[in-house]
Amino acid sequence: MSEYSAENIQVLKGLEAVRQRPGMYIGTTGIDGLHHLVFEVVDNSIDEAMQGHCDTILVVLEKDGIVRVEDNGRGVPIDIHREEGVSALELVMTRLHAGGKFDKKSYSVSGGLHGVGVSVVNALSMWCEAFIHKDDKIYTQRYKIGIPESSTRECLRSACPYPPGPAEMRGTVIRWKSDPSIFKETTFYNFDALSNRLRELAFLNKGLSITIRDERLGTPKTHEFKFDGGVKSFTEYLNEGKTTLYKEPILISGVRDDGFGNMIDIEAAIQYNDGFSEIMYSFVNDINTREGGTHLVGFKSALTHTLNEFLRKSKLAKKFDENFSGDDVREGLTAVLSVKVPNPQFEGQTKGKLGNSEIKTVVENMVNEQLALYFDTHSDIINSILEKSVLAAKARIAARQARDAARRKSAMDSAGLPGKLADCSEKDPSLCELFIVEGDSAGGSAKMGRNRRYQAILSLFGKMLNVEKTRIEKVVTNEKLQPIIASIGAGAGVEFSIDKIRYHKIIIMADADVDGSHIRTLLLTFFYRYMTPLIEYGHVFLAMPPLYKLSYEKKTLYAFDDAEKDRFLTESGRDTEKIALQRYKGLGEMNPDQLWETTMDPDRRFITQIHLDDAVEAERIFSTLMGENVAPRRQFIEENALMVSNLDV
Repeated sequence: MSEYSAENIQVLKGLEAVRQRPGMYIGTTGIDGLHHLVFEVVDNSIDEAMQGHCDTILVVLEKDGIVRVEDNGRGVPIDIHREEGVSALELVMTRLHAGGKFDKKSYSVSGGLHGVGVSVVNALSMWCEAFIHKDDKIYTQRYKIGIPESSTRECLRSACPYPPGPAEMRGTVIRWKSDPSIFKETTFYNFDALSNRLRELAFLNKGLSITIRDERLGTPKTHEFKFDGGVKSFTEYLNEGKTTLYKEPILISGVRDDGFGNMIDIEAAIQYNDGFSEIMYSFVNDINTREGGTHLVGFKSALTHTLNEFLRKSKLAKKFDENFSGDDVREGLTAVLSVKVPNPQFEGQTKGKLGNSEIKTVVENMVNEQLALYFDTHSDIINSILEKSVLAAKARIAARQARDAARRKSAMDSAGLPGKLADCSEKDPSLCELFIVEGDSAGGSAKMGRNRRYQAILSLFGKMLNVEKTRIEKVVTNEKLQPIIASIGAGAGVEFSIDKIRYHKIIIMADADVDGSHIRTLLLTFFYRYMTPLIEYGHVFLAMPPLYKLSYEKKTLYAFDDAEKDRFLTESGRDTEKIALQRYKGLGEMNPDQLWETTMDPDRRFITQIHLDDAVEAERIFSTLMGENVAPRRQFIEENALMVSNLDV
C-alpha cells in the first residue's frame, strides 16, 4: 500500500481549482459550457439592468473565437479594496466568491449569487481584458489564464479600442478568448443558441435592449431584442402560430412580503390555446429554473385550486363531478412565471431549481387572488378554459382505462412485447440499441444484418399518427404507436419514467428521401411530446444511410449525398465510366451485409444525436410544422426552402 501523508494534500490557489475541475463551475467543457461563459458575463450586466442602472447590452462574436460583452451600467469599481490591497476590478476578476452580490446593498436581487461568474470566465480563457468607463475616465486590466499582466490602470481615450459614445460615459466591457486546452470539443460559439437565450432575457426585462452581433463571417449578422410587454410578450411569442382561446394573455403581477421582510416581485402571464401540450417556463432573477422549484409548485397549485373552485360554481359541474388534476388544467396552457427573490436558495451552481419554501406560499396566494378577480369579470374566458379542462379530464380517464387494458393484455402475454419487435439478448439497457425501421423489407434486412446480442429491431408500417393534433387517449391506443411505447418500456406522457427505458440508444432508421424525412419528423414529435426526457438525456439518434454505392476495381465506397458522390467522381482521378454507380431508393434495397456495413456497425456507421439545445425554439418549431395552423408552416417552408437540397421530390 502506497504512503499517504501531508505531502499528498494539494492546495489549489487562486483560480487553479477552476482549471483543474471546470465542470464543477460551468457544468461541462462542451458547447454548453462554452456558452455558459457568455451567460456568466451577460448575467452581471442583467443584474445591473434589474437594479435600473443599465438599459443596453451588446454581445459581439469576433473572429478567432473572441467574445466581447458591453453594457452601460455603473461599471465595476476600480478603487483599491482596503483589506486586499488591490483594485476591486482585479478582485472580482481573479478571486472566487468575490463580488457585490453578498451584502444586498448594491444589488437587492441578482442572478449571480456565488461571486464566481466572471472570475471563472477569466480562469478558463487564454486571455481576458476589462475596460471600465467610469467618472469620465477609462480603466483597464488584462489577464492571462486568469493572472493579471499588470495592475488596473487608466487608459487614454484615444488608446481605448472600445470608447463610449458621447452619451455613454459609463459601463463595462469584458473581452476574452476561451482556452482550447479546456474546451477541446469546440471553441466555436453557436449564434442561434446564444440569440435564443438573449431573447429570453430581453423578454424578462421590459425595455432592456440586448443586441448580439456575429462578425466572424463576411457581413455581420445582428439580432436586436427589446420587448416592452415583458412576460406577456413572451407568452404571445410562445403562442405564435397557435389558435388561442382568448386574445390577450392574463397578466398577474405584484410585490409581496415573504414573511421575513423580503419583498418578492412576481410576474406571470397565462394564455390557453386549442392544443394539447403544456408550455411552461419559470424564472428566478432571470435564471431559467428548468427543474422548477417552490415558485412553480405554488403557481401550479393556485391554478388547479382556482379552476376547481370555478368548476364547482359552473354549469359544467353537472357534467363532470370530479376534481381537476393538475394535468387537466394545464392542457393547452402557455405560461411564463418570473419571480425576483432577494435571497434565493438554488440547488447547485447551475441554479436549476428554487428551494425557498416560503416562496411557494407567496406565489400561491397572489395567483389565487388575482386569477379569481380576473375570472369574476371575464366569464367568457373562464368558461372556455373550464370546457377545455373538462375535455382534458375525460381524456385522462379514458387514457387511464386504455393503459389498464393494455397492462392486462400484457400480463396475459408472457413476453409483454410487440410481435414486430426482434429483441436483443443483452439485458443491460446501457449496452442496448433499438432501431426503429419503417417497412417490412428494410426491417427484414436489418434483422438479418444486426448484431443480435445488443441490437433490437422494431419494424413499423406506414406513416403514424401526428401526435401534435391528438390527445393522450388516442396516442396510447394507436396501433402504430403502441409497439414503440411497449418496446421502450417506460410508459408515455405523465407516466413516462426515464429510469425504465430498455435501450439507451434509440435510433430512427428511415429512407434518405422526403417520405423518410416525414417519418423521422413524426417520430421526433412523438418523442418530444410524450417522452421528452429521451431527448433531454441524449437517447435519441438518427441513422445516416448512404444514398449511393460506388463500385470500382473490386472496391466499394458509399456516398451519403450528391456532393460527396460528385466530389469522389471529380477527385478520384479514375475513369468514371468504369465506376458502377447505384442510387439507393430505400433501405429495403440493401442486403443485410450492406445495411450492417453502412448504417448499423458502430465502428463504421454515422449517426446523429438529437439534442434539445433550446426548449423555446423546439416548442415553436414543432408547433409550426406539426400543428393545425397552415399559414405559419407555409411561411417557415418558404423561408427555409433554399436550405433544402439533394432531395428527389
